[in-house]
Amino acid sequence: MLYTITIILITIIAVLMVIVVLLQSGQGQGLSGGIAGAGGMIGGANMMGARRTADFLSKATTVLAALFLSLCVLANFFIDREAVTQSTIQQQSIPAQSGDFDIPADPPAASPSQQEQAP
Repeated sequence: MLYTITIILITIIAVLMVIVVLLQSGQGQGLSGGIAGAGGMIGGANMMGARRTADFLSKATTVLAALFLSLCVLANFFIDREAVTQSTIQQQSIPAQSGDFDIPADPPAASPSQQEQAP
C-alpha cells in the first residue's frame, strides 16, 4: 500500500517537473519573458519581473528533482519482497508433465560398421 502511494507521488512530481522545465527558456523567451513582456504592455506595472520568475522556476526544478530522487530511493525500501518468490517468467511457465517426452535411458551403442570407418 505504501509502495503504491509512493509511486503515485513520483508520477505526480515527474509530471510537474516536466511542466516546470518546459516553462523555462535559456534566452528569456519562456514564461519569464512572456510575463515580463505582458507586464510592460499593461500600464508598465510589472508584478513579478523576468528575473524573479526565472529564479522561481529554477528553484522549483531543484526542489522537484530532489523530491523525485529521494522518493525513488525511498520506494526501493517499500517493495514487498516476501510476496515475490518467483520471477514473472517462472510464474508463467508450465511445468513439463511426465510422459510428454520419450527420453532414452542409455544412448544407443555404435554399430561395428561405424567404428571401422572412423579414422
